[in-house]
Amino acid sequence: MIVIGTAGLLWCVRDFYVSGKGTLAPWAPPQELVVVGLYRYSRNPMYVAVALILLGWAVSFQSRGLLGYMLAVGVAFHLRVVFGEEPWLARTHGSTWQQYTRRVRRWL
Repeated sequence: MIVIGTAGLLWCVRDFYVSGKGTLAPWAPPQELVVVGLYRYSRNPMYVAVALILLGWAVSFQSRGLLGYMLAVGVAFHLRVVFGEEPWLARTHGSTWQQYTRRVRRWL
């Protein structure tokens, strides 16, 4: 899980840079809506990858505390996406974003 999550995260970072013409940094976000790679299957594959990494840690260390942390992070990700990122993307990318949301699910 940790290896798959890390590979997915790195893939998404590359797509942000190459396809989106930007970075993860808030001061240099992608200029184009990224709809390639893992973004064809999930609108938020980076968050899914991080959750998978955290789940891998929880399983590896057999830790309920880490599992609880992963769940709390998952809730925080969901709230950030719904109340922060999606409204910004709708304003920034308009009809392109709306078409994308009809084709691709938020998580999986």
